Amino acid sequence: MSMVNDMFYSTMESPIGTLYLIGTKDYLCQIKIHCPKEITRQDLPLFQEAQRQLKEYFSGKRKVFKLPIFFQGTPFQEKVWRSLLNIPYGSTKSYQEIAQEIGNEKAVRAVGGAVHRNPLPLILPCHRVIGKNGSLVGFGLGLSTKKWLLEHERLEK
Repeated sequence: MSMVNDMFYSTMESPIGTLYLIGTKDYLCQIKIHCPKEITRQDLPLFQEAQRQLKEYFSGKRKVFKLPIFFQGTPFQEKVWRSLLNIPYGSTKSYQEIAQEIGNEKAVRAVGGAVHRNPLPLILPCHRVIGKNGSLVGFGLGLSTKKWLLEHERLEK
């Protein structure tokens, strides 16, 4: 599954900039803001469906994504990434709350590291993770984008 030859990408314009959708013919694996040079561009039906759902999200019509996804990390990272799916649209959780939910309340920094390495931002909504004091901290697509996404979700509730 991790072979570069089996991976493809497509792009889409969004309110937060150009997004690169990366995956196989069957699974969406990554969303990035930089072009993957070693991967072939191909507009697969899966990418078309992902673009449709992302456009619905950005227009306020979609709150949950229903896409075949595949992500690979350490068992800890995967546990954290799965927990992101439990943060409802328009809501937030702190890194500490996620650490408690996954049964490792002292792993707040490790949770932060796993969230930072999230391969599918938006789909696995890491933008909904905030600091314990409510501050906006860390986001691979930029803090201004994180703020925009949270405001977008609160306006569209």
